[in-house]
Amino acid sequence: MAVTGVRIGVVGGSIAGCAMAIAAQRAGADVTVHERGDGALQDRGFGIVMPPSLHRELVTGGYLGADMPTAPVDTRVWLTRAPGGRSARELARQRSPVASCNWGLLWRALRARVREEVYHRGMPVESVGRAPSGRALIRTGYGEREYDIVVGADGHRSVTREAVAPGVRPVSSGYLAWRGTIATSALRDHPKTLELLRTAWVTLGFSGGHAVFYLIPGPVPGSRLLAYVVYGFPPRTAGPRDPVPLAYVRDLADEHFPAEWADVVARGEHTARALHPVADFVTPRAAEPPFLLAGDAASVTRPHTASGAVKALRDALCLERTLGAGSSVAEALHRYADERTAEGARLVELGRRLGHGLVERTPDWAVMGPADVEEWSRAALNGADSYLYGGVHRH
Repeated sequence: MAVTGVRIGVVGGSIAGCAMAIAAQRAGADVTVHERGDGALQDRGFGIVMPPSLHRELVTGGYLGADMPTAPVDTRVWLTRAPGGRSARELARQRSPVASCNWGLLWRALRARVREEVYHRGMPVESVGRAPSGRALIRTGYGEREYDIVVGADGHRSVTREAVAPGVRPVSSGYLAWRGTIATSALRDHPKTLELLRTAWVTLGFSGGHAVFYLIPGPVPGSRLLAYVVYGFPPRTAGPRDPVPLAYVRDLADEHFPAEWADVVARGEHTARALHPVADFVTPRAAEPPFLLAGDAASVTRPHTASGAVKALRDALCLERTLGAGSSVAEALHRYADERTAEGARLVELGRRLGHGLVERTPDWAVMGPADVEEWSRAALNGADSYLYGGVHRH
């Protein structure tokens, strides 16, 4: 028996918030989205990837339109810099199908399916708590309102999480991630690199870190952007609170990358760039009636799992499913918590193992071949499932 006629308040109107609002709408709920920003969010974020199977499920389920552009590829290529030179050496090729997306285009596609009258911009939530009635209470500068369920989709600094798991904070990994997007015209001097990226996404290993490169849809229909992320430690001379300049990533690339890949990172033609610390956390329970956490509010895993947006979208699918199967709000939220808490903890643990092997204790990439990459992948996964790691092609 489905849970119907409930009032759901969603805190946050980004990817997680829009996806949860769609889930609530599809379950027949009266939903209100509180987004603190007063402008559109489509220019935020960079590239993301998702399993093609999830993309198909979201299209079939009505969360996305079939016209939302992706840049699908089937293969992951592992590279490193050849010893004693600046050329690239290919280590292995893995079957690893992904549907690469533009964060802004994904948000726009989700936002288009949230009814306009329920999405309120410029409405930051001041606090979330329990009303005397036992229902959830959202307080904004415009007053208070009670809900049967409050969904915290407000990121790693979630005010909603304080009502479910007070005191949970991100734990730093000690290393950083540099993200960038560049027009593919920046690759005009490297046609072979562009040709490779049209059919594969690339992992470039070096001592003390790694980089990932892939194409994503651009803002103009049919166009592509190059998205990359470089993981590494800050300068040894930097203190714990010292700012690290974005230009430092050029030094890392120049020291460790093959020449053509270092040149890509050094380009000044970026459409977006950002630097952020890598951290993670997981809450003890992803829901405690009448509160529910989704996306980064519930858990943050290290980006090596490529599961940030993926987890948020699967959270939404789970909410729709549990509301449809539960006989009460409490039962639906307990089912959601059982499923999504376990998945969040699994991904955080996987991210830590991958971070250990890809950044903290990197192997000697220069001596590795296909069999070594396959063995390294099995050890890093340790039995866990990840759509990013498939079978290694043998020659």
